[in-house]
Formats: sequence, structure tokens, C-alpha cells
Amino acid sequence: MSDIFREVDEDLRRDRAEHLFKKYGGAMIAAVVLIVAGTGGYSFWRHWQAQKKEEQTAALVTAIAQSAQGPEKGVEALAAFAGSANPSLAAIAQFNAAALMIRQGKPAEAATVYDGIAGNGAVPAEYRDLATLLAVMQRTDGGDPTQLTAKLQPLTADGSPWRFTARELTAVLAVRAGDTEKARTLFKQLADDQQAPSGVRSRAADLASLYGKG
Repeated sequence: MSDIFREVDEDLRRDRAEHLFKKYGGAMIAAVVLIVAGTGGYSFWRHWQAQKKEEQTAALVTAIAQSAQGPEKGVEALAAFAGSANPSLAAIAQFNAAALMIRQGKPAEAATVYDGIAGNGAVPAEYRDLATLLAVMQRTDGGDPTQLTAKLQPLTADGSPWRFTARELTAVLAVRAGDTEKARTLFKQLADDQQAPSGVRSRAADLASLYGKG
């Protein structure tokens, strides 16, 4: 009989953990607009390059604005823009398109878009890493915890700008895998890390306390 109560207790803990993570977690990538202006003294070629980037930036802003007409319209406009833009601006468009897909309740489609960004060697490394993180985030509920944890591993390194969220997701995946001791340890480390954002520390403290109970 005690085994039954223990299983029920573990289920309740898991439900509380998922509730806390969903309440505070989630991410939407804000539109990042990069305007590169030509400055005096540059060659004609430099000026032309700057003008071209300004034109592409304006086109990106226009594509993002199409989402006001509905998510489908926005995704369509952003995809069209990404098809002809330079890699960095194309990635920004794709991030925004994926965010719209998430709003539509299409996490699998959004994760596929993130995969495309992560696999594009022409995109800056920071963008690729962020795309990997967000792809894992969209698959946290149903994906294989071991495979997803392996994808996150490089992002948990001290030099990664995404290390705190990657470590938090790793702990959540440990919960899904049934390794509550690992999850508690990771949450405790995050809660005690003064370099971590306050929101991450707060969530981690709650969950470390949850899994610290006998």
C-alpha cells in the first residue's frame, strides 16, 4: 500500500513541476531589427551594401507587420522574406514565424523551423544555439528526454549565453526521465547561482524545494 502512495506522491510532484514550469516558462522571441547605415568617407561599395541592408530591414519590418492580419498571413510574409534575405535577417524572420506558429498551437512546426535555423552554417552561432534551445523547448513535453538533453549539453557550458535556460530545461527533462535526484541537484545549483536571472533562480528554488522533500 505504501508503494501506491509513493507513486501517487511522485505523480503529484511531477504535475506541480510541470505547472510551475509552464506558468513561468515559455519564450517568445522579440523581433530584432538591425539597421546598418553608411557613414561618410566609405566607398560606393560600402554605401551600397549599407543601403541594401537598410532596404532588407525595412522589408523585414513590413513582413513582421503582416502578422496583424493574422498568424497565417504573418508566417507567409516572413517565409517569403526569408527566402531572399541575408542569413542573419532571414533567421530573424524565421524566429518570428516560429513564434507565430506557437501562437497557433503548432509547436511541432515551430520546432522544425528552429531546426532549420540551427542547421544553417551561414547563420551566426548565437542564433543557431538559440534555435537549438527553442527547438528543444517545443519538444520538452513529448520528445525523448535523453536525445533532447544531448542537444542541450553544449549550451550548458559556462561560456554559453543561453546556459541558464539550457540548464533549467535539462532539469525539466530529468524530471520527465524520472531522475528526480538529478533534477533537484540542477535546480539547486541554478537557485544558488547569483549570475542566473532572477526569474530562473526563483523557479529553480521552487522546484529544488519540491524535489528536496522526502
